[in-house]
Amino acid sequence: MAVITRFLGDISLAEEAVQEAFATALARWPQSGIPPSPAGWIITTARNKALDRLRKEATRSERQYAAQLLIEEEQLEEHDVHDDRLRMIFTCCHPALAPDAQVALTLRLLGGLSTEEIARAFLVPPATLAQRISRAKAKIRDTGIPYRVPEATDLPARLRTVLAVVYLIFNEGYSAASGDELLRGELCDEAIRLGRLLGALMPGEPEVLGLLALMLLIDARRDARTVGGDLVRLAEQDRERWDESKLEEGRALMRDCLAQNRPGPYQLQAAINAVHSDASSAARTDWRQILELYDQLMVIAPSLVVALNRAVAVAEMGGADRALQLVDAIDLPQYYLLHAVRADLLRRLGRTADAAFAYQIALEKCENAKEREFLARQYQSLTRN
Repeated sequence: MAVITRFLGDISLAEEAVQEAFATALARWPQSGIPPSPAGWIITTARNKALDRLRKEATRSERQYAAQLLIEEEQLEEHDVHDDRLRMIFTCCHPALAPDAQVALTLRLLGGLSTEEIARAFLVPPATLAQRISRAKAKIRDTGIPYRVPEATDLPARLRTVLAVVYLIFNEGYSAASGDELLRGELCDEAIRLGRLLGALMPGEPEVLGLLALMLLIDARRDARTVGGDLVRLAEQDRERWDESKLEEGRALMRDCLAQNRPGPYQLQAAINAVHSDASSAARTDWRQILELYDQLMVIAPSLVVALNRAVAVAEMGGADRALQLVDAIDLPQYYLLHAVRADLLRRLGRTADAAFAYQIALEKCENAKEREFLARQYQSLTRN
């Protein structure tokens, strides 16, 4: 998508061409075999299909444009993809587009997320989300938003949205919103790779360093997050299975952030995960420090999800009653994790029937098979007793 968009200058046309190329591959490759460079084959096929469509369907001026593309033919190779992905992200995150549309469009084109998955993240109907994406693509085309990484002076205006997109890609990889698998490792890897590219583009920018640190510190726990295919909570994970090299890299990035003394939301979230990584066991976790960090996060980047995570820290410090009050004040009725946290708090307080009911609600709201299995086990442990 990224390479073909650079070639054509039209996201919608590129998307259709790439889809047609994959359909052709599905028809041909079972008989002819997979080519030596599958991505290069897709890129070349998509390019040719786009040019065929321009010749057949376009106006005279557009046919002239297609002819010019042929005259100025460039080699579109697989190795171009990495730089073009970053160009695509900055194009989609242009300030001329509405913030929600920026994030939605980038997640759709580069994040590997379906329209339905993105709609769930935004808590809107899929049709509404699809309209936002279509309008954004049309605006990029009609206003001629350039397909490039912006100049250094323009980077700060787009950085917040770009970082949000990269983190949402990572989140979907680390905890898939739906499907049969808990993890989508390829999305985690891609988000971390994009984080490194941003770090090279904006060296020393503390929030870029903070986001990369955050992703590395969380991703270090990837192998310990499941055992035999079952989800394992952080407190119960085998910390010997955590990736020490990623932890060390994340901690080093955090030290660089601290030296700059310009705290931001990603740095604070990374600091919270650094505290978790520093504890030799769950029992030794410094929850007081984590709560203080959440207090700072609520000041500079308040959100309902942050408030929910803060309530968990309150509970871990022995305040389950207070934590339940905080959770009950959070208006996230469609968010399954709120009901799961509430169920756990009710269990701690001995309110078994209420906890079982809360687990039932969490099960209804959750669309990931592995997380549903975990919630079902928690529910069954209550009802058996």
